[in-house]
Amino acid sequence: MELLHRKLQETIEKRMFKGKAIVLVGARQVGKSTLFRQIMSSYDDVLTLNCDDPETRSLLEGANLGEVRRLVGTHRIVMVDEAQRLRGAGLTMKLITDNMTDVQLLITGSSSFLLQGEMNEPLTGRKFEYQLFPFSTQEINDNMGYLRARQLLESRLIFGSYPDVINNAGDSAVVLSNLSGSYMYQDLLTIDGVRKPVLIEKLLVALALQVGSEVSYNELSQIVGSDVKTVEKYVDLLEKCYIIFRLPALNRNMRSELKKGKKIYFYDNGIRNSIIQNLNPLSLRNDVGALWENFIISERVKYNHNREHRANYYFWRTTTQQEIDFVEESGGAFQLFEMKWNTRRVTTKPPSEFTKGYGEMPFSVITPDNYLDFLL
Repeated sequence: MELLHRKLQETIEKRMFKGKAIVLVGARQVGKSTLFRQIMSSYDDVLTLNCDDPETRSLLEGANLGEVRRLVGTHRIVMVDEAQRLRGAGLTMKLITDNMTDVQLLITGSSSFLLQGEMNEPLTGRKFEYQLFPFSTQEINDNMGYLRARQLLESRLIFGSYPDVINNAGDSAVVLSNLSGSYMYQDLLTIDGVRKPVLIEKLLVALALQVGSEVSYNELSQIVGSDVKTVEKYVDLLEKCYIIFRLPALNRNMRSELKKGKKIYFYDNGIRNSIIQNLNPLSLRNDVGALWENFIISERVKYNHNREHRANYYFWRTTTQQEIDFVEESGGAFQLFEMKWNTRRVTTKPPSEFTKGYGEMPFSVITPDNYLDFLL
């Protein structure tokens, strides 16, 4: 099967041989290794070190410069795959980056909380880091065409956009069942103090059922039967596993704004739906609005990241229940977005309280009729 071209490929290729390691992080099975292999396919002198292999780990862990030089040999590109499995990975990578300046180091890792501690300090100023997501709307449009991108909308709302799902459309449910569950967060279970996979599963179900709604850690703790600190810790770790992400409440001007509100979204609709074991078609669902909101917000995050556009993301709500689904801040300016699956209930202006507090801002309603303009 032909591989879909990823938007990050050109970005990474432009950064090759600039004297820095290139680190690619993201959830399991989003295609990190595949992307690097595509980039390396135009080179002959490539060494791949897979840290899932115990012998490879034994050669790298605690290796001195001479040992690393022997291992690298004359290769100009060294790919270290699944680096989160390697103890002291950052120090080993620093040896290569500092002492073998003609070698391009490519590193993949599936969990940032394992990589950040290992990589950040040793590789400060020595790396370019990117996050790879499931396929974006832009990537599907670029690879399959505008018509196919439109045709796939309902499927992506239900089954999501992981590469294996898109490439095996007839077996989407089976692929998702293999992707979701403990496989998604098994790195998390290697962290000291995380010994409750059943609690993680309960928490994921609770979060999946609250997509689009404000989340309370107190309420979640009651639902899953644990204390608030544990819930907060696990939410943070699930975010670092690239399964979920938090959207804080915007509050800068008005007393009536929520001060500490938060919403939680999934990076992929299919994972969310598989967690609650609901892969029914849209016509049989009562959560289409939440699916639409999750899909559009996660797709916008992908869109901005893939074009290296930095932005902050919020939702906005007041104690009088005036709200805006999505606020994007970039360069000191706000853009406001409402997500409406039902085009008969479209508003044309932001809430009056927001305008009074912040002034006039660009406001758009994202519907199935115009969403491609928003994401392409």
